[in-house]
Amino acid sequence: VQLQASGGGLVQAGGSLRLSCAASGSFFRINDMGWYRQAPGKQREVVATITYGGRTTYADSVKGRFTISRDNAENTVFLQMNSLKPEDTAVYYCYGRVVVTIAPYQAGDYWGKGTLVTVSS
Repeated sequence: VQLQASGGGLVQAGGSLRLSCAASGSFFRINDMGWYRQAPGKQREVVATITYGGRTTYADSVKGRFTISRDNAENTVFLQMNSLKPEDTAVYYCYGRVVVTIAPYQAGDYWGKGTLVTVSS
């Protein structure tokens, strides 16, 4: 199972970016998916998560600016980031809780390699 993130780049403050993360390989289903980020010198932090059924959670710092969504048929999760701020600068990592097989039950957490988002002031 592999997760491949894309969509990062350089944007001015106030601008927008849309991140995508597609899962590939052999598996049954992806339950929770989400985005984390790690800024230079800081610990990785959760940005947003979404369940298979579409229930979402957001970090307080991005509420009202970021929107997470997913396409279950394409095994893809998205992060629409609006009104970007310099403090949003970080490497963004996608995450998936993957059910590889159901009989026997085998599941695990998988991470993409990360995509850099840089917001200039």
